[in-house]
Amino acid sequence: MGKPKITIIPYSSTYDTQTVEMWRESKENAIGQKEGHSFEDHVYFLNYLLPKEYTIELALIDHHVVGMIAYNDHEISQLYIHLDYQGIGIGTALLARAKEQSSGKLTLYTFEVNKQAQAFYEKHGFQIIGRGHENEEGLPDLLYEWILDTSH
Repeated sequence: MGKPKITIIPYSSTYDTQTVEMWRESKENAIGQKEGHSFEDHVYFLNYLLPKEYTIELALIDHHVVGMIAYNDHEISQLYIHLDYQGIGIGTALLARAKEQSSGKLTLYTFEVNKQAQAFYEKHGFQIIGRGHENEEGLPDLLYEWILDTSH
């Protein structure tokens, strides 16, 4: 059995329940903390607030949401991969989309407790440029930055 075929599509609200279920499970697993917002509020955020500032794309395998990213030309707001599908290149593919559409520089925050995410971003050329805890979860976080290498 080879690698599953991953399709990346623009976000559609058809997938809102699947996306929020995957997002919440992945985030909870990463930070060891339950989501503070109700499921309905999370769906509303995904459908109505996040798209105002960010392009949202989904990674699908057989019409099942296995990853999501929300980004604009200078920032990645969200990147989550289904727990059962981590480590097979979905995050890398979604991150590549954000890099291609970027202004040549991207920033993102990740939680200090999420060592897996830190290793992933550092492997993909991101460097820590700040620390803080300006988030709803009240957890220390890291500000990462990626700059397009134009030296080649």
